[in-house]
Amino acid sequence: MYHFFASSTQLIDNQKRIVITGDDYNHMVNVLRMKPGEEFSVSLMDEDTADQKEYRFGIESISDTELIGELRFIKESGAELPSKIYLFQGLPKADKMELIIQKAVELGAFEIIPVSMKRSVVKLDEKRAANKIKRWNAISEAAAKQSKRGVIPEVKAPMTFKEAVKYAESLDVKLLPYEMAEGMEYTREVINSIEPGQSIGIFVGPEGGFADEEVSYAGDAGFKTITMGKRILRTETAGFTMLAWLMYNLEA
Repeated sequence: MYHFFASSTQLIDNQKRIVITGDDYNHMVNVLRMKPGEEFSVSLMDEDTADQKEYRFGIESISDTELIGELRFIKESGAELPSKIYLFQGLPKADKMELIIQKAVELGAFEIIPVSMKRSVVKLDEKRAANKIKRWNAISEAAAKQSKRGVIPEVKAPMTFKEAVKYAESLDVKLLPYEMAEGMEYTREVINSIEPGQSIGIFVGPEGGFADEEVSYAGDAGFKTITMGKRILRTETAGFTMLAWLMYNLEA
């Protein structure tokens, strides 16, 4: 079943019907070729908030400019994790960031922050960064629809390492996976101690990993340095692994 995001202002008839226009109308009617009677689901978002419910509609009618859906039922429990997870991703090479965003959204990340680190090969100027951010947020929205998320995770503008550490300072738990960290026993202890509802930041290094001074700086800022096992993971794998561990630990 196809999933979409809408505003409560699109609801009519005492919230028993929804009006779909614009890009979503075009996608449903001209791309997906949806017909009256078919069902679709919607998450309502207003001013960057969501009510965590899934609204199931059946297509009642289609005109030249709008599609009308009739409410069939509301699923009260949404698809969001009980904790907000912020993925701070060291800028990788090529198009790896697109894959990272797609899979991080599927695994439940609340926000994704690209970070320019000392060993990042990619350097984005202001113009390139603006184009990338637009593209990255489009990928996030598509992944959120595919995985029936209750929110569209925002991909922020790239930050420096120090800016990212500052941005993360108010989070309850801050994790930095590092190949020189202590053994898995400590990592298990840290992961198992995280409570549902706590906000979590994960810092992942680029292809060359973290510089020593970055690890020290993060440690001074209250980050917990953990290991991800005896094998060295690629930058695009590390974030997925951490998110999967947290999802398993937090989700009821």
